[in-house]
Amino acid sequence: MHTVDVLIIGVYLLALVAIGVGVAGRQKSTDSYFVASRSVPGWAAGLSLLATIITSVSFIAYPGAAYAGNWTLLVPGILFVAVIVSIGPVVVPFFRHAVSMSAYEYFGKRFGPRARMYSSFAFAAGHFAKMGFVFYLLALSVSSFTGWPVSWLIVGLGALAIFYTFIGGLKAVIWTDVVQGFVLWAGIAATISLLLFSSRSGPGAMLHLIAVHHKMALGSMDFDLSRPTFWTLAIYGLFFYLQKYTADQTVVQRYLAARSDRQALGGIAMGAWLCLPVWTAFMFIGSLLWAFYKQGGGALPASITRPDQVFPYYMVAQMPAGVGGLFLAALFGAAMSMLASDLNCLGLILVEDFYAHFFPDHSDAQRLRFGKASIVLCGFLAIAVALRLTSTHGSALALYYTATAIVAGGLAGLFLLAFLSRRAGCAAAWSGIIANLLFTAWATLTVNGGKILDLGAYNYPWNEYTIGAVGNVLLLAVGLLTAAIFPVRTGSSSRHTLWDWLTESRGPQLHAMQLGDTP
Repeated sequence: MHTVDVLIIGVYLLALVAIGVGVAGRQKSTDSYFVASRSVPGWAAGLSLLATIITSVSFIAYPGAAYAGNWTLLVPGILFVAVIVSIGPVVVPFFRHAVSMSAYEYFGKRFGPRARMYSSFAFAAGHFAKMGFVFYLLALSVSSFTGWPVSWLIVGLGALAIFYTFIGGLKAVIWTDVVQGFVLWAGIAATISLLLFSSRSGPGAMLHLIAVHHKMALGSMDFDLSRPTFWTLAIYGLFFYLQKYTADQTVVQRYLAARSDRQALGGIAMGAWLCLPVWTAFMFIGSLLWAFYKQGGGALPASITRPDQVFPYYMVAQMPAGVGGLFLAALFGAAMSMLASDLNCLGLILVEDFYAHFFPDHSDAQRLRFGKASIVLCGFLAIAVALRLTSTHGSALALYYTATAIVAGGLAGLFLLAFLSRRAGCAAAWSGIIANLLFTAWATLTVNGGKILDLGAYNYPWNEYTIGAVGNVLLLAVGLLTAAIFPVRTGSSSRHTLWDWLTESRGPQLHAMQLGDTP
């Protein structure tokens, strides 16, 4: 590592902490601390969404996948944009008027407090598992090409993220995400330029080589769900991002933080449109790396045994002083943005979905103190999980991650059931949840030829990317069937559907038209 790279990283990390300090002390209520008093500009919410979706794993996984194969992993990102274009104009304003802070408040209104706590717990379990695992992978990757101790990286970056999240709330998270977005684009632009113009044969020859070997293909077009084909990844992306936009607190929280419905929708759409070019750029970097080393850019050392090691090695071996530091700063920032966003969300749902339920008479100040304490506790637990992974290499926690993957699924199907069916009630929701849990447990344990549990002919036959999609469809189907047999009585719990929202939102428009027609 060059001294200038270390300085760039240090200055960047200090800037993130300075933003947290700059907005500290202004959050005196849970509303200001967790949703920034709904005062965030739409464009800032969009850049924050970009930083939340683009994790540190994207920096390594996408170039590695493109280096080893093609651009198949880009297919879910295309569906990401399709989802927000199709459902955003309805879902974004709906959530802004249906809930106060927690996305899972909606499930409570439709299916009761137990469904609210289940959905909140499912989100928390999935994201808590992700926090420790992603942080461990980041530290492992950075340590492999800097020589810095893995445990120091985990503790240091984790402590910084906990600090600025704790003192600055969601406003600090969003504005550090904005900085992260600009640094990310600067690092990407510098890397692509360097790869294109550092090759001896020139950019044209590199692009021709990539095209001839179909390194930018989006995968096989065969409709074979047992392999990661285009259609398998498209189905995965559709349901993964449907769940992101309808039942993920990190995304819904940015709907709520924007100044208005229009700014929220515009910002979220902007964030989605920015994510696709970033993923494409990472894929392009992977293809360029393949062409660079194919055309005599140097021999990879024997220690490089996996495709996801190539890009980190290139940053150290080929990038000039300053450029590598800029990209590493973006890599660190992505990890800290993910951790800070998840910590703030976990603090919010612990306050709103659990603490407020069991202690309804406590003041807002007491809830705020509990939320801040929850952020610190969750942060240190995530660091502990990552440190544990460094000593076990993941084997001791494999069952834990499998269990959380099972519990965390099905929330998109639960939202569709709540949003589309007035007849669905508590019985419909829980029958769907139980069906999804049983299916997901069987599929997750028996996928890939029974890698965890081999049931022979009764193993899950399709690719693991399809498990979430089938689970969501199953939850919705079982819920609708139960609702048809045991329909809920018309009342407050049967409201808050798409049809109620369309009726309510059409009322002001009709009233305005009537006023305009009046002479």
